[in-house]
Amino acid sequence: MKLAGVKVVELSQFLPGPHLTMMMADHGAEVIKVEPFSGEPARELGLFEGGQSVWYRNTHRGKKSLRLNLKDARGRDILLRLCENADVLVESFRPGVVDRLGIGYDAVAARAPQIIYASLSAFGQKGRYRDRPAHDMAMQAMAGLLDFNRGRDGKPANPAIPAADLTGSLMALSGILMALLRQRQTGRGDYLDISMHDCLLAWTPNVAGPVFAENRDHVVTHARNWGGAAFYMIYDTADGKEVVLAGIEHKFCENFLNKAGRPDLIPLTHEPPGPVQEPVKAFLREWFGARTQAQALEWLADVDVCYAPLRTLKQSMDDPNTSERGMLLKDPQGNHHLGVPIKFRHEPAAPRLRAPELGEHALEVLQGIGIAAEEARQLAAAGVV
Repeated sequence: MKLAGVKVVELSQFLPGPHLTMMMADHGAEVIKVEPFSGEPARELGLFEGGQSVWYRNTHRGKKSLRLNLKDARGRDILLRLCENADVLVESFRPGVVDRLGIGYDAVAARAPQIIYASLSAFGQKGRYRDRPAHDMAMQAMAGLLDFNRGRDGKPANPAIPAADLTGSLMALSGILMALLRQRQTGRGDYLDISMHDCLLAWTPNVAGPVFAENRDHVVTHARNWGGAAFYMIYDTADGKEVVLAGIEHKFCENFLNKAGRPDLIPLTHEPPGPVQEPVKAFLREWFGARTQAQALEWLADVDVCYAPLRTLKQSMDDPNTSERGMLLKDPQGNHHLGVPIKFRHEPAAPRLRAPELGEHALEVLQGIGIAAEEARQLAAAGVV
């Protein structure tokens, strides 16, 4: 596998860091999860299947677990010894915490100059908001993205996906892989400061036009992505379901309207998104409203148009395509796992479909850095591991 031989020490919690280190584990990296004595919080969050949290299992499979008291000098020394033979450390404490604990980048790099030290935080290690606590929705609000997420009543709605957490996860993974490439060339590591707020801003090139080109706020309902384009909309069907049109290219609009007998509306679809397209939206609302979802999908089946039924996550998971693509896996006990989206032809991922029990690998990990079994037992008795 691509990351075989890469060793990762993980101090992160919840979603962004655990998600990215699990992706590394799926592709062969050895990931040692260093947990507080209370354990990773996601162990207790959400619904359980087979005795484990679904959230925890789907962010921690394939890892090793070590409970470590980082407020004890002996615990800090164990972490530093782990880093001496590691490639990557991932942490998600608030800025300044790792330095106060004595395990910041400078302290670790002094013992392990090859280490790639990735810090994930809400607003980064510097800047006026660095010390502000925040979870995903607050970062989306600060970045201006929650303003786009408006329901049919025109009011902002809670986002469906934790975009800040997951863009942070993917950006951090990208940075770590870049740094690994350079590390293999030079033997030196680096420090990576990932702000999830920054990551959200970096993912806005397709919607930044009004801000950069005209120095103005969006009129959200006029924009293509949020209801301004007739062929980028959700339409209600006669049976209380929905069909989504999601392609504004001229050929798609023309194909639909020609088959529907309304070529007179085609010129309006060539106009920019906004009020000018309201007659097309009115026609489409009426057209879908006169048909059940099944009837509409049958009519659309042979038309070259971007469309989809609006489905639940369960319906998506139940779709045979999900299993065909390897995105729904089961372990020998029948527990469900999300699949691996990064698919190589050569050296494909081989996810290990088991998440560790709390502190399960303490003896193995300690012996791996030269601590004998008796000393390990003494450290456990002293509340260090």
